[in-house]
Amino acid sequence: MTAPAAYVPARSGHVTDIALLLVLATLWGASYSFIRLGVETIPPLTLIAARTLIAGAILLVVIHLRGLALPREPVIWRRFLIQACLHSAVPFTLIAWAETSVEAGLASILNAGSPIFAFLLSLLFFRAEAAAGRKLFGVAAGMLGVCLIIGVEALSGFGRELWAQLALVAAAACYGGAALFGRNFKGLDPIMPAAGSLICGAAILIPFSLLVDRPWTLAPSASSIQALLALSLFSTALAFIIYFRLIDRLGTVGATSVAYLRVPTGVAIGVIFLDERLSPTAWAGLALVVIGVFAMTLPGRKSAS
Repeated sequence: MTAPAAYVPARSGHVTDIALLLVLATLWGASYSFIRLGVETIPPLTLIAARTLIAGAILLVVIHLRGLALPREPVIWRRFLIQACLHSAVPFTLIAWAETSVEAGLASILNAGSPIFAFLLSLLFFRAEAAAGRKLFGVAAGMLGVCLIIGVEALSGFGRELWAQLALVAAAACYGGAALFGRNFKGLDPIMPAAGSLICGAAILIPFSLLVDRPWTLAPSASSIQALLALSLFSTALAFIIYFRLIDRLGTVGATSVAYLRVPTGVAIGVIFLDERLSPTAWAGLALVVIGVFAMTLPGRKSAS
């Protein structure tokens, strides 16, 4: 059997990368609403176990249809397992558990700090990525924008469910670490770490789901099942492929800047579909978020040879 050809990333421009970032923000921004609907009748552990299993199965089918095969090297699967803990099994479960008591909007806000954790971890372990000063400005601008968007009233629930809110912050820290660890998959087709980490996440979560929730005794509603399917297909399987591609293209902090975009994306959905209105400070915050994301994703200058 011949070895699979090495993966060569397709060349694309900055505009294409930003477009993918917006798509990813929409997919992940919607995930909080899907989770909120799902946990109404499906326990968090079982919801996330099913999410990772379904999404991983979908990606396995896509890999087969493309005539590819997952890597077999044990070292790569150990990396998939670590990535699963950082990017799916642990943070997904924390978010789902938190959303049994925290509203989806506040959950997305409190989970928006992953670029900060990614930036600080890159400073600590890798002496930062290129253009650290510009990315630090992007981090600060993005967080200030988020604060302006949500306003003081939106945080009125802060503190009432302290442990759930801390769980959301912990999930953001996991995402920051996952973005850094994701650099270990350079040279792999983005679908490989996406599928491998989801399969490992399902393998971790399913035994706990069977022992704790006994899912065969559950009677989930139609809306929860529909939310689970949308969460698995769009906000997980498709989103993971885009995410690993963007880590390759934009770097760690640039890829995690999608955390900021989730907030204005959610605001836009509310304005368009729910007739919500934005305050002037929210519009100013939205502008700061766009500036921050641009600063974190703008390619650095290449030194002259």
